[in-house]
Amino acid sequence: MKSDSRISKVQELVYEIRVRDVMEDNVVTVSPQTPMSQLQDILREKRISGAPVVDKDKLAGIISLDDFIRWLAGRQDDCPISEKMTRDVKTLYADEPLIHAVNKFEKHGFGRFVVIDRQDKRLRGIITKGDIIEGLLKKLEIDYHKEETQSERIQRFFEDIYADRIALFFQYEVAGKDFKRAGESSSRLKATLGRLGLHPQVIRRVAIATYEAEMNVIIYADGGKIRVRVEPHEILVKVEDRGPGIPDVEKALQPGYSTAPDWVRELGFGAGMGLNNISNCADRMNLRSTLGKGTHLSIHIFVEDGVKSETN
Repeated sequence: MKSDSRISKVQELVYEIRVRDVMEDNVVTVSPQTPMSQLQDILREKRISGAPVVDKDKLAGIISLDDFIRWLAGRQDDCPISEKMTRDVKTLYADEPLIHAVNKFEKHGFGRFVVIDRQDKRLRGIITKGDIIEGLLKKLEIDYHKEETQSERIQRFFEDIYADRIALFFQYEVAGKDFKRAGESSSRLKATLGRLGLHPQVIRRVAIATYEAEMNVIIYADGGKIRVRVEPHEILVKVEDRGPGIPDVEKALQPGYSTAPDWVRELGFGAGMGLNNISNCADRMNLRSTLGKGTHLSIHIFVEDGVKSETN
């Protein structure tokens, strides 16, 4: 059996928490028409090193202290910020899972990202690495107290039933390309397993693996089903989709390999780590795919010493 220590509480939370939950929404902005000569005073007064440039509530660009220094060093005439700002701004959506923000910080090496609304593209806030750390620490403290005070619910559910075989079944429908509801099925499953009194480490592994599988259905398929079977010593998650199938399963299992189109990557999905993350969470994983029909994925997670509660 794989060690549960491989999946930490922090790893679970970066899938669960959304960017909007930790971002700073009280953002200092400037107008495209603001003169460059005024930028220094704005940055000094607000104690910031850059600001989004907003035109009619829409993000037009971003201006930084470095931009100001270059303008000043060039001894150029005064001009509107719009002439010196960066227009191609890397952004995050407010409803993205925090894991996407973590990945983008690692990929681009930026100190901050502007956060916008997925629908109307309006500015929603700014997020820094410090915001992520602070948000995670707060959530860890809240969840710790919640687990400490949580009463026993159905922790002895299986022991109280007399049968040759006992199992609980759950099914979730997943719609293809429905990014608004991304992660909904895995969140519902996580909540259900919590009510059953499973150990948080087991729930953590199931939730992350199911989230990644759910996202693959949303990104690549027309839709699919997630079927879950809970038994005293094992949890089995079966994911079946109606999609094009995987041309090369061996390549698909390689970390970072992705066939997601550019528009999906722009939304913050399709980084190519899904199957690798599932494998890290699972004790056993089986993947079958047929071109033109779809993909079947089975995720086996063994429960040591039966279905355990945190209070056991």
